[in-house]
Amino acid sequence: MDKDIQNRIRDLLDEEHSLRAAHTAGTGKDETTSSRLNEVETQLDQCWDLLRQRRAKREFGEDPDEAAVRPPTIVENYRE
Repeated sequence: MDKDIQNRIRDLLDEEHSLRAAHTAGTGKDETTSSRLNEVETQLDQCWDLLRQRRAKREFGEDPDEAAVRPPTIVENYRE
């Protein structure tokens, strides 16, 4: 499961880099690109959070499969 999450993170990072490159080049400054970039960033935050949850559960002898994806309203507020 951790490998699947890591692979998803890599995929999202690749997409994020492509979207940012398009934005920088001036070909991706539309609302759709900006919206997708926000979605990708949120999904990345959720994936990183899930991976951290799994690692913490494993470290403390709990079942990492009990970790769950948290909603954006929770993971996005960690920054504040």
